[in-house]
Amino acid sequence: MHRGVGSAFLLVRKMAASSAEPQFLVQYLVLRKDLSQAPFSWPAGALVAQACHAATAALHLHRDHPHTAAYLRELGRMRKVVLEAPDENTLKQLAETLQQKNIDHMLWLEQPENIPTCVALRPYPKEEVNQYLKKFRLFK
Repeated sequence: MHRGVGSAFLLVRKMAASSAEPQFLVQYLVLRKDLSQAPFSWPAGALVAQACHAATAALHLHRDHPHTAAYLRELGRMRKVVLEAPDENTLKQLAETLQQKNIDHMLWLEQPENIPTCVALRPYPKEEVNQYLKKFRLFK
């Protein structure tokens, strides 16, 4: 292995040999923005906890996937992108679209209320999933 270049980078680079630019693994999280506003007014810590739960669950569910294994081998190089969905309906539609497109993800439901709060994808090269996320206008 090349010194200073992590195994996650090399693995994904090999997988994307036809691409001119190396790909990096990214774990995308989409959190509901409306939960921070009235009438919900959840504190920032509660929202961060929801994203953490969803991210951990997605990593655990897909721990045997080569991208997840590579992502977890390089703890100091983890990349996460947190996006916001305006409301519950948008979050559910996103989860449904990801399911239809066979994009591995986790829709986190806060218990015991069963409130959808966050969608977390397993780590992906960003080029593989950006097109689906952009359709929902989640990027600012």
